[in-house]
Amino acid sequence: MINIRRPRTSAGDHASTGPPGARRTESPSQPEQPSSSWLRTVLRHDLPASLVVLLIAIPLSLGIAAASGAPMIAGLIAAVVGGVVAGALSGAPLQVSGPAAGLTVIVAGMIAEYGWAATTFITVAGGAVQLVLGVTRMGRAALSLSPAVVHGMLAGIGAVIALSQIHVVLGGEAQSSVLANLLDLPGQIIGHHDAAFGIGIVTFAVLLVWPRIPKVSLIPAPLVAVAVATLVSIGFGLTVPRVDLPENPFSGLALPTLPAGDLGGILVAIFTIAAVASVESLLSAVAVDKLHSGPRANLDKELVAQGAANMASGALGGLPVTGVIVRSSTNVAAGAKTRASSIMHGVWIALFVLFLGSTLEMIPMAALAAVLVLTGVRLVSLAHMRELWRHREFPVYVVTFAGVVFLDLVKGVLLGIAVALLLALWRLTRATVEVVEDSTDNWRVVVRGSLIFLGVAKLVNELRRVPERKRVVLELHVDFMDHAGYEAIHDWRSSYERTGGTVRVDEVQDTWYQRARQGRPEQRKSLPGQLPRWFAPWSYWQNMHADDITADGACPDAGSIVPEPRPGADPMMLGMHEFQRRSAPLVRPFLSELAARGQQPSQFFVTCADSRVVPNLITSSGPGDLFTARNVGNLVPRNDNETTGSSVGAAIEFAVEALKVPSIVVCGHSLCGAMNASLNGGARQGSHLASWLRHVEPSLNRFRAEGHDHDPSVPGCVDLDAADRLSVVNVVQQLDNLMTYPSVRDAVDEGRLTLVGLYFDISEARVYVVDQATGRLSPVDPAAVL
Repeated sequence: MINIRRPRTSAGDHASTGPPGARRTESPSQPEQPSSSWLRTVLRHDLPASLVVLLIAIPLSLGIAAASGAPMIAGLIAAVVGGVVAGALSGAPLQVSGPAAGLTVIVAGMIAEYGWAATTFITVAGGAVQLVLGVTRMGRAALSLSPAVVHGMLAGIGAVIALSQIHVVLGGEAQSSVLANLLDLPGQIIGHHDAAFGIGIVTFAVLLVWPRIPKVSLIPAPLVAVAVATLVSIGFGLTVPRVDLPENPFSGLALPTLPAGDLGGILVAIFTIAAVASVESLLSAVAVDKLHSGPRANLDKELVAQGAANMASGALGGLPVTGVIVRSSTNVAAGAKTRASSIMHGVWIALFVLFLGSTLEMIPMAALAAVLVLTGVRLVSLAHMRELWRHREFPVYVVTFAGVVFLDLVKGVLLGIAVALLLALWRLTRATVEVVEDSTDNWRVVVRGSLIFLGVAKLVNELRRVPERKRVVLELHVDFMDHAGYEAIHDWRSSYERTGGTVRVDEVQDTWYQRARQGRPEQRKSLPGQLPRWFAPWSYWQNMHADDITADGACPDAGSIVPEPRPGADPMMLGMHEFQRRSAPLVRPFLSELAARGQQPSQFFVTCADSRVVPNLITSSGPGDLFTARNVGNLVPRNDNETTGSSVGAAIEFAVEALKVPSIVVCGHSLCGAMNASLNGGARQGSHLASWLRHVEPSLNRFRAEGHDHDPSVPGCVDLDAADRLSVVNVVQQLDNLMTYPSVRDAVDEGRLTLVGLYFDISEARVYVVDQATGRLSPVDPAAVL
């Protein structure tokens, strides 16, 4: 009885739904960190890091609030909520959230249209959308937005911020649009704003110089720049606009009110806040993951955290919240280890506002504007431009950037997405056509890619370049062909042949044209890449006249699959020509190396001469991997037999003694003619075949002695007929025969040689391992190869 041993699945195999090899972030099965160790980590790493992030968060939060046209206190509220709420719930523990420059333009437009109180309601609603997206596990879907669109959007926002805040640096006021800012800029530059401009120059200088000073760069440059500018303005008694906070911070809180206006516009505003805040937060989380080796981000959980933070911030009268890469990277660089750093930085900001608010009111607005100008300029990244140029995504970036700057953010992003989709469609459906003159009378047209209606005009134009009355090979390397593509080829071919030419359609990758002609058009794209021709028999790809119209003018039978080769054509010569043309350039480097260092095969592979058994195919091996011996029935005559001097014996000794192979494989197969002839007769008496098949007799005796009958009551029993069961027994017998050779026996005893039995089911294209002791079959065990 022949059994398949089914792999057992442990309970742990079903415990995780994540991809293999994925690192778990916060598993409840993992032991919790002792409280004393956690406290040491917080005090040693997170507390200092939170103070560093505090120093950079305050000036940025104030500057973003000013640039948005929101109350100053709104930026600080968002910073507190982003630190405490988003930090406590975050799926990216080391990410720091707060008001972000990327939302400045959007919020400014909403405040101008709906007012500040209504904008806080939009923030709450946007947070609710984020919360739903996170709960429904849409976090990763947000990352499907093209990076070119995201970077173009950020660059456009940066340009808008810089153009508006440079007016504040010069002592003026930002205008309502980019065009107005551009038109008013020459007048601002010419005007005399000595005090404000001086403060801006001081701030710019510190921002640029401070990071270059060794050993002090850990203290954030924006904090130092704002502090220096504030001291200069106080020391020289300059009269310049400064931060204005309410005397009672709680009096500055604005409760959300329903916006008045078009419902469609309000919904667009809500989803814009949700979309931009989500994408910016998730991209920041992914970027932060690259900065540390701790737990990886859970993007769905992070989206829930950002939604909750935006609902809380809007409800308290704060700006929208996102994950901010500037603060997050500072947090990691300062040595933070847990989410405690983000939470504590929010607490410090709240305490600062409550007890040191008068200190913040000393800060000149020009200093905050200078920080934002430099922040906006840095959003226009030349490195991103070069990267997108190399990947041919720069048009998407440019369109998004221009749309955000000269129209508005939503229109700019939509334009960028549209260009990205058109570019992707063009790439996915692009077909290249090459017309080559092989000789005076022989022409070749090579088509590669996806052939759909968008590429038909180019294809027809190239086909018309072929002179009349020539022999043409139309070589198709296509992974998709729609009806327009098929019809263009078929019409051209019919017309060309009527004028006296001949056309042969040679489908290399897949039979799209042939199936369409037989009324069986395919609907899905082919597998990516070009499949080597040796995957299929000669008759499948040497379809010399499969596409020809039959003598009576009808198409070939739609049920026919295997075309007949052209009369008189030598399939081997055609195959060798195909090898020289396609495969030789790919395999030549490997063969050159093998020729230089000699053969060092990993296996001696003994198998049947059956043409359907291809050792390199079923083992996914290449040149130099297998030392192969093939004969009728994959037989290994015993060493004590009168045929000791056979070629099989010579191959065994050469493989073990000279090549020192680490394993010998004997591979039997289903539907074996040798086994069938041995079991049922069929070899002519006195023939060489009958003489050779005498070596099957030990296998026959073993088969009959063991009573290999199929028993359906045995779990896992393979339903094989008698000849196939004999094939399996024959593999076991040949493994025993191998041990009669001294060189094999010695190598096995010394542990430097293993013997393996295989059985190949031809119809199922499945390989089984044969147990030498029991004769049972078992599938190839993935654990044995991983």
